Amino acid sequence: MSVLRTNRLLRLNELSTTGTGKMKAFGNSMLPILKSGSLLTFTQSTSYNIGDIVFCKVRGRYIDAHKIIKTDGGKGFLIANNHGFENGWTKTIIGKVIRAGKSIKNISLSS
Repeated sequence: MSVLRTNRLLRLNELSTTGTGKMKAFGNSMLPILKSGSLLTFTQSTSYNIGDIVFCKVRGRYIDAHKIIKTDGGKGFLIANNHGFENGWTKTIIGKVIRAGKSIKNISLSS
């Protein structure tokens, strides 16, 4: 099992048991909102909205920091990166980013 996969599974367990967790973002798909290496704080929520950056599962694959760009009562949430690439629809949102450290923009995403 890869280190990245192990890290995601540990964070998934942490979110499931405590309702909050931290994880580093990797890659450039969320620039300029998030920089690779940003430490993200996730929390579970009872509702998720367009614009939220979330940790979710799309088509069997974990997506750790992408945006909700559309919602549909039947399909769930459409997930995409910050450059317009759509990952797909999901009903499995694990948590949303409420804080990002070492990002290009200092963001606090709590609602």
